[in-house]
Amino acid sequence: MTRETAELVRQEVAFQGYFKVVRYFFRHTLHGGGMSGVISREVFERGQAGGVLMYDPGRDQVVLIRQFRAGAYVAGHHPWTWEIVAGIIEDKETAEIMIRREAVEEAGLEVGELIPIHNVMLTPGACSESCQIFLGRVDSSKAGGVFGLAEEHEDILVKVLSFAEAYALVERNEVDNAVGVIALQWLALHRDEVRRRWR
Repeated sequence: MTRETAELVRQEVAFQGYFKVVRYFFRHTLHGGGMSGVISREVFERGQAGGVLMYDPGRDQVVLIRQFRAGAYVAGHHPWTWEIVAGIIEDKETAEIMIRREAVEEAGLEVGELIPIHNVMLTPGACSESCQIFLGRVDSSKAGGVFGLAEEHEDILVKVLSFAEAYALVERNEVDNAVGVIALQWLALHRDEVRRRWR
């Protein structure tokens, strides 16, 4: 694996709108030996993201959000999706700082201690975006309502669910986005440990 290398030959902007698509030209090593010819791939450039599953260990409750998603609509899925709070990391901002800011904007909640879960590539064949996922401690008694920034046309429902109710959504495929599924499955595996740590 250490001999797997890639070389960027050149790049050009193929599209610039709300998001950007860049056309990259690469060469890379081949598993059978030698180098490939130059290959061209368009990559969707969205920035790097972070997300937080908000969890109240005392009440064994999670806080999820629900909002309209254009991609889900176009793909033929239900266009309102159950998600964890997430956002794009801005310049001079860490994932942790962004998550705390987004939790207030999207859910009206202050997040306490964070536990890193995973840093995942969301669609590595076509998009440069990765997402740093965390578990964040919150007081769920203060959660609920509708939030979001009007200037970003956000209309975000905030819902408190028992962990069992939230995980049932995963099992019924009602949480159908990768970041939400990963976060809830991680909590399913580590819940007892987290509750001991956050007594």
